[in-house]
Amino acid sequence: MTRLNRRQFAALAGTAMLAAPFIGRAHAAADVTLKLGHLANEQNSWHKGSLKFAEEVAALTEGRVAVEVFPNDSLGREMDLINGMQLGTVEMTITGESLQNWAPMAALLAVPYAYRSLEQMDAVASGDIGKQIEAQIIERAQVRPIGYFARGPRNLTANRAITTPAELNRMRLRVPNVPLFVDTWTALGAQPTPMAFSEVFTSLQNGTIDGQENPLALIQSASLNEVQSHVNMTEHVRSWIYIAIAEQVWQRLSEADREHVLEAARRAQEFERAQFLQDEDAIRADLEAKGMTFVEVDQAAFAAGSRDAVIASVGDELRPIVEELLNN
Repeated sequence: MTRLNRRQFAALAGTAMLAAPFIGRAHAAADVTLKLGHLANEQNSWHKGSLKFAEEVAALTEGRVAVEVFPNDSLGREMDLINGMQLGTVEMTITGESLQNWAPMAALLAVPYAYRSLEQMDAVASGDIGKQIEAQIIERAQVRPIGYFARGPRNLTANRAITTPAELNRMRLRVPNVPLFVDTWTALGAQPTPMAFSEVFTSLQNGTIDGQENPLALIQSASLNEVQSHVNMTEHVRSWIYIAIAEQVWQRLSEADREHVLEAARRAQEFERAQFLQDEDAIRADLEAKGMTFVEVDQAAFAAGSRDAVIASVGDELRPIVEELLNN
């Protein structure tokens, strides 16, 4: 029989832990089990919020409803999970602007410079516009938002300070394959290059691209501090992301359990926000300790330079709302 050394054993144990779901409470006697898959890792505030949700659901329903949490795309990628929720093979996920493939209003979750602060974003997400977005998602995507988590603002990294759009100077910038992002950065004077995130580190390392833009959590987890020296605080996209349940699963729950699930989501949302704020401060401190320089930028100049491109990139249905958000 082959004997494993300590390192080999730890590696195998870690693999097993990643493959197993995180369960808020033992659920052998549960009448209903909800599988919640998401893309974040175990250190992310979304995952911590998901575990809190599982814990609260189990407590409020006295164990009748259990939630199993699957991080790291281990239950499937975001679009696959959404499709599974529509087919009835997946119960829950965490998702956001990807839902615009079915519900155009979901694009409002990630409009550049639509939300200048966390407080303004909260006011929209929990207000009339947020309710319209949720209603359209339920109707057209058959996915029901029950709460939302914050996303860290996207910032521009480079190997130099960039404080105004004029300093971009046709910089080769990786962006996700989102037309709105491509149009926005083109208008600002960069040379945006859509690329899978898995290719970003190597492309920065070999000089194929000069920079990229993402929230601090992703900059840290991808070790971009090893290939980028500056975080330019453009904060060009603030957004939120929904914790959501399949509509057909929701309809099968009793009225009492629906109330319990909503209350659990409310508590998880509150818990996640505290974690998110704590994590953002800790991540910045960690990146600074690893040598990254944080640069304050002229955000008003970036907002003004991107405004026309943002408005032109959205459909007629959304344009009046986007104009209103940009005017606030």
